[in-house]
Amino acid sequence: MNQLKPPNPAQSAIILERFLKAQDRLVYQTADLSLGSLSSMTTVGANGKTAIDLAPDFQRRERWSPKKQSALIESFLLNVPVPPVYLAEDAYGQYSVVDGKQRLTAIHAFMVGGLRLKSLEYFREIEDFTFAELPEDLQNALAIRPYVRVVTLLKQSDPNLKFEVFTRLNRGGEAMLPQELRKVAYRGAFSDMIFEVAEEPFIKDRLKISSVESSAYVHMDDAEYVLRYFTLRERWDSFSGSLRDELDECMIRNSKLSKEEVQEKKQDFLSTLQACQHIWGSVAFQRHTGSTWRDQFLAGMYDAEMIAVSLLDPLELDRVFNNSEDVVELTAELFRDPEFDRAVRQGTNTPSFVRHRIDAIHGLLLSI
Repeated sequence: MNQLKPPNPAQSAIILERFLKAQDRLVYQTADLSLGSLSSMTTVGANGKTAIDLAPDFQRRERWSPKKQSALIESFLLNVPVPPVYLAEDAYGQYSVVDGKQRLTAIHAFMVGGLRLKSLEYFREIEDFTFAELPEDLQNALAIRPYVRVVTLLKQSDPNLKFEVFTRLNRGGEAMLPQELRKVAYRGAFSDMIFEVAEEPFIKDRLKISSVESSAYVHMDDAEYVLRYFTLRERWDSFSGSLRDELDECMIRNSKLSKEEVQEKKQDFLSTLQACQHIWGSVAFQRHTGSTWRDQFLAGMYDAEMIAVSLLDPLELDRVFNNSEDVVELTAELFRDPEFDRAVRQGTNTPSFVRHRIDAIHGLLLSI
């Protein structure tokens, strides 16, 4: 049986040095706080800010349902321990949440009357109650007793460490979505711009995002489709077929862009999106069934229309604008071709299908 060899002296020195350096990177303190205290720290003050920023740029979007929020409040009533909340001290009296955003959001919503308790297992007598409707003793207990352990990474910690802590803490909980991971791993001007242009009304309209509770918003589909455009804009004719890898590589390639370069990319996306809205209007990124347009966003048509439009020069685009009704009719006719229909509906990440659907729409636009 082979025995593992211990590290040699040189390796031991490197390991020890790395260990000691890690111990110095993180300086933190702990405190047990009441729900009332935490709620007040997430309430907007006279300066228009909150003491705890619930939406730092590396955080995920809202994902907890009222049922799950209610389950947390019931845990406090049952005196069941909950995981600690992790904060990072940005300035004295100013913090960003590293882990525990959903818990803090639920606590604040309940304490200010924005949450009615739902689907409780043990305290069914207070089903549909708000905080103000609870018996006074329960109100006092929740408002004053220290229910939540808060771990604060102090300012003197390594400034990049909060991102590492966030990633490691979230590995063991609810799985992070790919776009959430990209937001953490590739933070910077390009990533910020993606989330900024994802707020465009036409993108929201096409994806049926009507509120922050809409599925496409919660799962960051809007931001991922913006990134998808930049990815295929750069490599549609040499696409590998692995969309996730291609999206990650696009983030890496563009993570060090200057502000001017990011602005150019932003304008490119916005002008292309506006052109698609002008040409196809309410049927943009949709499929024709043979008799009507199906009111459903289709990734393959998004790719085809956005990239094809981006390939046009100004004169070609003007000609298309002047004949948009013809473009819509010809686009509908494309779906009579089984090969095109398959290219936008089946195996949409297949490289040959990507090229085929973009070439088809581009050729259609040039024929006008």
